[in-house]
Amino acid sequence: MTTTPAIIESDPTTRTGEGDAVLRVVVVNGSPSRPSKTMGLVETTLGYLKGLLPIEASQIDVYHLGPGFTGAVEREDVTPEVEATIRLAEEADLLIAATPVFHGSYPGMFKHFFDLVDQYALANKLVLIAATGGGDRHALVLEHALRPLFGFFQAMTVPVAFYASSGDFDGTVLLNPRVHGRIQVGLNDVADLLRARATGIPAAQDV
Repeated sequence: MTTTPAIIESDPTTRTGEGDAVLRVVVVNGSPSRPSKTMGLVETTLGYLKGLLPIEASQIDVYHLGPGFTGAVEREDVTPEVEATIRLAEEADLLIAATPVFHGSYPGMFKHFFDLVDQYALANKLVLIAATGGGDRHALVLEHALRPLFGFFQAMTVPVAFYASSGDFDGTVLLNPRVHGRIQVGLNDVADLLRARATGIPAAQDV
């Protein structure tokens, strides 16, 4: 595993059998904290996902991309390193957009990242949305803020979405078995869709 200040890449896992296609997963993390509850939720999700199919996971921490990102108004303004990071997200098989909730919505730095993404780069892209917040009422961010954001990009936001509140964690470790169950069941429900993207063979839902 190689590590940079903004991106963490992991080696492919082959739990479902040798020769299977690998799903390239890119996490766009909107939390300013390291570690964070948001990434605790994502790591739990990735753990269950690895049990379904081989994946190669990369992580983009938007709050740690530096002045070449924060000072950019247009895509042309970013540094080559940030350009490579944005392209990583645009070229994923599955994009996991994960963010904490601030005042009922995603933080500005998270939005700034997607402001720099090409308008058509995520068209038909599989996107899984996830969020964490102080209480259950913040779960509305999934349907009222995150799903419309990716609707603008014409992305294929998967039907399931994951949310966890502060009380579901011990520190940054997700403990609530009900949330674990929702993640496991939700991923099983869309496993064929995800597997189809890895193999390039359309599933019944992916038409």
